[in-house]
Amino acid sequence: MTTVIIDYESGNLHSAEKAFQRMAGEVGAGAVTVTSDPDTVRRADRIVLPGDGAFPACRAQLFDHRGLFEAMEEVVIAGGKPFLGICIGMQMLATRGLEYEETPGFDWVSGTVTRIAPADPALKVPHMGWNDLVIDQPHPVFDGIETGHHAYFVHSYHMLVDDPAQLLAHVDYGGPVTAVVGRDNILGMQFHPEKSQATGLRMIGNFLRWTP
Repeated sequence: MTTVIIDYESGNLHSAEKAFQRMAGEVGAGAVTVTSDPDTVRRADRIVLPGDGAFPACRAQLFDHRGLFEAMEEVVIAGGKPFLGICIGMQMLATRGLEYEETPGFDWVSGTVTRIAPADPALKVPHMGWNDLVIDQPHPVFDGIETGHHAYFVHSYHMLVDDPAQLLAHVDYGGPVTAVVGRDNILGMQFHPEKSQATGLRMIGNFLRWTP
């Protein structure tokens, strides 16, 4: 059993790697490898796509690694292996992003990534820090997690999903802000589970045990 964390030079992967390795050891989920090699991705049992920065730059960076997206698509869409996108890695799942310029996403979860617009002008963007999750749909990733448990966010944009059934959790920040999306074998978390202490570690462990 192997989990791969995709390295496309978009952010520091050290904390994510350590958190996934820790939880893989606790739940008996096998090895965790950081890779940019398409063949390693094809052999993986689970895929994690992290990311920091702007949507267009991250997409360009990912597609600069020749064959990497195609390998992910083969494993996740054709092969049905569990997938988790984190932060920009979650936003990439959308149909399109509107940060700086309209940019196509993977279109794995139908929706649009748009700027957060809090109703309260005192709330600053980016949305940064701890916020309480509101669970909208039951999912195995929430085993042991309840509404009110908090996670750590750093972002200015979020995904508006077209199908409400694919919005699994949100937070309130002058209005609803998407926190977790998913369908079939695909999950996305806008927050950083590796920085979200007990809640985030529990959700990483749940993902590593998940058999969609």
